[in-house]
Amino acid sequence: MSNTLEAIHLLEKTLQNLLSNYEFLKKENTILLQNNQVLQQQLLEKEQILITQKKEFDLLKIAKTIEGSSSNTKDTKLKINSLIKEIDKCIIQLQE
Repeated sequence: MSNTLEAIHLLEKTLQNLLSNYEFLKKENTILLQNNQVLQQQLLEKEQILITQKKEFDLLKIAKTIEGSSSNTKDTKLKINSLIKEIDKCIIQLQE
C-alpha cells in the first residue's frame, strides 16, 4: 500500500513539475514570438532605409557624372536610357 502511495506522490510531483515547465515554456515562447515580431519589423525598416539610400546613391552618381566627372559617363548614359524607356512605357499606358 505504501508503495502505491509513494508512486502516486511521485507521479503528482512529476506532473506538477511538468505543468510548471509547460507554463514557463509557454511564457517564454510568447516573449520570443514578440521579440521575433519586433526584430522582423526592424529588419523591414532597415531594408526600406537601405533601398532609399541606394536610390539616393544612384542619383548622386548620376548628378556627379552630369556635373562633368568623366568616370561614370557610361553608367549615366545607361541610366538615362533606362529612364527614357520607362517614361515611354508610361506614355504608352496613358494613351491606351
